[in-house]
Amino acid sequence: MKIIITGANGMVARAVIEDCRELGDEVVACSRKDLDISDSEKTLSVIRSEQPDAVINCAAYTDVDGAESNEAACYAANADGVENLANACKAADARFVTISTDYVFDGTNLGFYTQRDTPNPQGLYARSKLEGEIRARYAYARSVIVRSGWIYGSCGTNFLSKIPSLLSEGRPIKAISDAYGTPTYAHDLAKRLRELAELDIPGIFHVVNAGEGTTYLGFAEAACGIGGYDRSLIESVSGSALTRPAPRPVSSKMACVLSPAIGLTPLPEWRIALRNFIELK
Repeated sequence: MKIIITGANGMVARAVIEDCRELGDEVVACSRKDLDISDSEKTLSVIRSEQPDAVINCAAYTDVDGAESNEAACYAANADGVENLANACKAADARFVTISTDYVFDGTNLGFYTQRDTPNPQGLYARSKLEGEIRARYAYARSVIVRSGWIYGSCGTNFLSKIPSLLSEGRPIKAISDAYGTPTYAHDLAKRLRELAELDIPGIFHVVNAGEGTTYLGFAEAACGIGGYDRSLIESVSGSALTRPAPRPVSSKMACVLSPAIGLTPLPEWRIALRNFIELK
């Protein structure tokens, strides 16, 4: 396939680019400099010019706290940009896969959120991502929306991505003990994004590593066990003790009811994925 991948400098995009190239795809990697998806005319021009078989959208505004004071920039990428890509893919008859977030849920369900659950986003970032989902489906019925969360991987700058490096350097960390999610290794997510582009089955998919989920503290402790790091470097803290501008769901664990129905096997259990990540470093 010929695939355009947006947000090419990001952690997930880099993993998708690597996976697609290994499979022999013709990859057109577009950074924000190459393609600002909030520009509808530019987006349409690039998609029409390249005539891809599929577009995998990894471009997003991801600063959850920063979004609270940057609504315009957040919506430009997460809502307007997604709609622009959906419209452009429709015009070019290309498949469209875009990434959303577990934060579309409010966190009151301590079990697993599936596609049967009604989103109720709390923060501005979360609301912008849900708006992007809605606009994509309205603009192009062929859209594939992938909700994921707690994503970490090589080149990642978020907390989960940095935990193994910080611990290996002997640096202390504070890990939240009362926020729950399903960790997702970017490498595994990338493979599933490519599979969904190939299948071309529209809908909403929850893509996370398998298992019961964990807390940030549980993730850090698992990293210690796998990497042989010093457990005393980890300080357990409560999420309520941290002052952050944006609200976050207490629990955003997800499971997918559609993937098994179309023959997709579960991603590796999250501890196995974490081991693969640590051993790769």
